[in-house]
Amino acid sequence: MAAKAKCDAVLMIGFGGPTRADEVRPFLDNVLRGRPIPRERYEEVAHHYDLLGGRSPYNDLTMRQAAALRTELAKKKAGVPVAVGMRNWQPYVADTLRDLADGGARRVLGFIMAAHRSEASFERYQATVNDARVALGEGAPEVVYPEPWHDHPLFTTAVASRAREAYSRLDFPDRSRARLIFTAHSIPLAMAQAGPYVEQLTQSARIVAADLGIDTWQFAYQSRSGSPRDAWLEPDIKETLRSLDAKIAVIVPLGFLCDHVEVLYDLDIEAAQVARAAGIRMERAPTVGDHPLFIEMMASIVAAHSR
Repeated sequence: MAAKAKCDAVLMIGFGGPTRADEVRPFLDNVLRGRPIPRERYEEVAHHYDLLGGRSPYNDLTMRQAAALRTELAKKKAGVPVAVGMRNWQPYVADTLRDLADGGARRVLGFIMAAHRSEASFERYQATVNDARVALGEGAPEVVYPEPWHDHPLFTTAVASRAREAYSRLDFPDRSRARLIFTAHSIPLAMAQAGPYVEQLTQSARIVAADLGIDTWQFAYQSRSGSPRDAWLEPDIKETLRSLDAKIAVIVPLGFLCDHVEVLYDLDIEAAQVARAAGIRMERAPTVGDHPLFIEMMASIVAAHSR
């Protein structure tokens, strides 16, 4: 049997975010792609960015992950070019893929920056890559994707490590009284039923909770953006906090890989306000970000595809 072709570059594929105030509305227009949205909702989301300094940290944080990955690959003597392309803002996937092709890349590992797969978190990114390849024509590199890694021990251990950071801010007696709540981005119910998203989230949460030695935990969703007439995954984190039968909550944003606006606003501002009104102490765990174990996981996957 012929040996599997090796990848000669990595393309980290992310959502993207505005890097300064005058980019916020053009960025939101990119995300919406012409879909109608009430103007008041549009301005409300724009205001979220205003509250956080008129920009998103997403691009900076993803670039930090990429830099850490390059360092880890060099340690493993598996150095291949690592580039970043965004679906909704610069540097766009199409431009980055063109740069890789110009640099001689012929088979690229597309590492979509989402651990749990749905149409919104995975397939749309693949479609963006396919469009970029079509635009490049015959010189377009082949792009392949790793197997699911939501249950990879280095990923789940990194999440558990971040959760422990939140628990460490509690007095020791309060730790056993805290309710562990995992969160992820809500998606339309029909989309969830068509893919493995909920199953993968549940698998990740179960592994992390076991690592923490916690038997009782909950799952909630956040950052819903669709029509109120459509069914989306529930319960929402705000409703979960309002009805919580505990006075301490540790929130672990399992479905997010860096502390971008949907974490910083939807949890640290919006959900935190609900928690305070309900008399609940809420501690939010950091996302995995550039945690050394998460970067080690990425590097091991890249190395397996490039040797």
